[in-house]
This record gives sequence, C-alpha cells and structure tokens, in this order.
Amino acid sequence: MSECTHDCSTCGVDCASRQQTPESLLQPCNELSHIRKVIAVVSGKGGVGKSLVTSLLSVNMKREGYQVGIMDADITGPSIPRMFGLTAKCEGSEQGIFPVRSKLDMDVISINCLLENDTDPVVWRGPVIAGTVTQFWTDVIWGDKDFLFIDMPPGTGDVPLTVFQSIPIDGIIVVASPQELVGMIVEKAVKMADLMKIPVLGLVENMSYFECPDCGKKHYLYGDSKVEEIAKKYDIQNIARIPVNPKLTAAADKGMIELYEGDWLDDLTAALKEI
Repeated sequence: MSECTHDCSTCGVDCASRQQTPESLLQPCNELSHIRKVIAVVSGKGGVGKSLVTSLLSVNMKREGYQVGIMDADITGPSIPRMFGLTAKCEGSEQGIFPVRSKLDMDVISINCLLENDTDPVVWRGPVIAGTVTQFWTDVIWGDKDFLFIDMPPGTGDVPLTVFQSIPIDGIIVVASPQELVGMIVEKAVKMADLMKIPVLGLVENMSYFECPDCGKKHYLYGDSKVEEIAKKYDIQNIARIPVNPKLTAAADKGMIELYEGDWLDDLTAALKEI
C-alpha cells in the first residue's frame, strides 16, 4: 500500500478518515431554554414583508395557545420591536440574557432591545453580525417555548448561512412580492434551503392584491401572481396571499400588530400546528 498523501481527491481507498461523519456546527441553546420547533422566515431580498409575516404567524400561534418567541435576526434592519410597540431593553444575569415580553406574553429579542437608542446604526462586519445572531440562540433565556420564529435577514449570504448551520431549523417560510423579478429571487431562497436540507413549509405572497372596500373586488396591482407557479415547481404545499391593507400597515406602524384582524395566514397556521 502506498503512503497516504492526505489528498482524498486522488485516492480510492475507503479509509477511516474518509468514513468520518462531518462535525456538526449546531450550537446548543441556553441551558434554561427548551424550544420544540424553530421556524425561520426568509426572503431573497429586502422589503417584501418578511418581518410582517413573522409577526402575524407568531400572533396566530399565540392565539392558538402556544408559547411563542421571536428572534429578530435582521441585525442591521430590525423591525420586530416597533411592530410590537416594544421600548424596554433587555436585562441579564450570569445565566444569560432575558428577552423582552410583549403585551400578549411573547418573548422577543432584537438588537434594538440592546442598543441605547433605537436609531443607532449597526455598522458591523459580517462575522460580528453572524456571531450576534448565534448568541441570540446560545445566550438568551427563552424558557419553555413551543415555537421560536426567526425573522431572517434578506438574501442568501453569510448571516442566513450561519443561522442554518448553527441553529436546528425545523422548516422555513419563504416570503415574496408579486413582481416577476422577485419570483426569480424567491427561487434562490428555496434552493438554498434545499442545499441545507431544510424543508420549505410554505410560501407567502405579500402585497398580493388590493381589495376594494366598496365592492370587494380584488385588484392585482403588480400583475398576475406567480406564487402558485413557484409552489408547484418546488412542491411547496402551503401558500398564502396577504393583500395591500392600510389597517394592517397602521397596526404595524403603531406597534399594535398583536391586535390585527385577518384570516390570510390561517391555513399556514394550521399547517404549522401539524409539524
């Protein structure tokens, strides 16, 4: 037998080194946390309503009687605290960081719950941002949670990759807007999930249509929807459409998203209960 060169690409021997299982990069959550299901809400680009969908799904699951937490992993563009009207800052102990509690008793962690001023910019490089998101998992005392929703940063770059590798994600929800270009970008997010072996649980089209308050007719402002076409292509079973709704926008802007009224995500909520 020839001497090993440690270059497996030119070797056909089935040795012990080749048979070793790749080391897992998953990180343990805080010892005081017990989280049953982790759902990541992703998008291929920013501005499509990812934080809105995260908030609505969290509120829906809370209304169903589940214990819910929300991790705002969009470090440079946090939106969750404002939607829930949160102004309190996180406190901590030697055991970890305590998340902020919403009006409906949901735990929330966001970089804005740690900064002195909400408008202070986060001018950090990628590895520091990714490390902060990981600490939201390892250092935050989540307690007993049925669902933890993660509002992911847009795209398929360093931070989403870190989250997928370090946190045990049970499934993702992809959010899109109706434009054809965004449809192409959605496919990138779906393909990234496939590469990471994470199931896509649903596809949500935000700003899908406008419903006339007088006659009830639906107007598709951005043209024909592509959501069914993409869902069929990638065998995504659950789809949902959220309209352009001034009341929903006002609830988010006023920090009253927990009081929203609407049935747009009811089917997707039922699917999450069956995980």
